Amino acid sequence: MSALLTMTGASVRLGGALVLDGVNLLAEPGELVGVVGPNGAGKTTLLRAALGLQRLAAGAVKLGGRDPRTTPPAELARRVAYLPQARRLAWNVPAWRAAALGAPNAPQAKARQIALDALTAVGLAPLAERGVLDMSGGERARVLLARLFASGAPLILADEPTAGLDPDAQLLTLELLRARARAGGAVVVTLHDLGLAARACDRVVVLHKGGIAAEGSPRDALSPSVLAEVFGLDGVVLDTPSGPVLAAGRMAS
Repeated sequence: MSALLTMTGASVRLGGALVLDGVNLLAEPGELVGVVGPNGAGKTTLLRAALGLQRLAAGAVKLGGRDPRTTPPAELARRVAYLPQARRLAWNVPAWRAAALGAPNAPQAKARQIALDALTAVGLAPLAERGVLDMSGGERARVLLARLFASGAPLILADEPTAGLDPDAQLLTLELLRARARAGGAVVVTLHDLGLAARACDRVVVLHKGGIAAEGSPRDALSPSVLAEVFGLDGVVLDTPSGPVLAAGRMAS
């Protein structure tokens, strides 16, 4: 199976500063890839570069073998769905209508059903008719997740998809994204919570100062030495009956 996302030697400069430095990244069908790193490590820039929204200073990006910068918007939307950090909903439309925006090319009746199915998946079916501006922040975040799923794109790029969610909703979100990967798609998520990354991701990429400091299984990528060097943590990934967890604390000064 060919990779749905390929980044080769990707570098990005912002304001003269090198914020992404020669990054190589693959996202293949069947896997959930977590991108972690301290604030300012380049996580959001990486996703924007993958989408062709951020000009590369060097390197190349391919989405299913095509350059996103030269791919027509309608074709790009069929290939990749994107959840940005900014969770903006300007109009108080019913939740199902907001979710249906993820399927703009479907007939109205079909788009409504796609949206309702997506809302059911994220646990919001009872709120399908509620205005999105009348919802809590966590509920709105789940509506946007439903919109992401409604697209049906094989590649999902999600920037901090668990931000603002309670613990149960965080786990549900990552379970749903993992299920999309298991169904044959590829998912790349940025996360600040290293414990969630260890628990949910097949592969973890650790960004540090614009480059890849470590990559591999959660246990390998979040090794004690990486936790210490990149995050300033004294920690280790442990196996538990509920899955891998991160046990960590701040390093003594």
